[in-house]
Amino acid sequence: MINNLPSSTNTDSSTEVRSFFDKFFLHEVSFPAAEIDVTVSFFLKRGFDITASRSVAIVILNQARNDTVNIFKLIDTLKGLTDLQLNQVVAEVLNSYREKTSVMGYRISTVTDTFEYRNILV
Repeated sequence: MINNLPSSTNTDSSTEVRSFFDKFFLHEVSFPAAEIDVTVSFFLKRGFDITASRSVAIVILNQARNDTVNIFKLIDTLKGLTDLQLNQVVAEVLNSYREKTSVMGYRISTVTDTFEYRNILV
């Protein structure tokens, strides 16, 4: 049927999301079991959850492979960091691995005193 109305296009945003996730899971990544075990156990010892340890370990292993850094030397370097420093490093690595439209971060809450202090002479 012919009419003079503009053609309607499908504006369903789910197709973009599906194609994004399909592209994300396209590449298979493999690492030696010893490297995975060492990296996951390092993050478990530092208080990360098992799922978070596995996820962060894979990202760290991918980044170490991209930067041609030995993962065992990297783990030895990370052992010298405090918990706060380790969280900052993990956040930076995860942010470099993520899409640029979303960023993970942390906020240090500032302590503000809501009372006003005045010098009152009696």
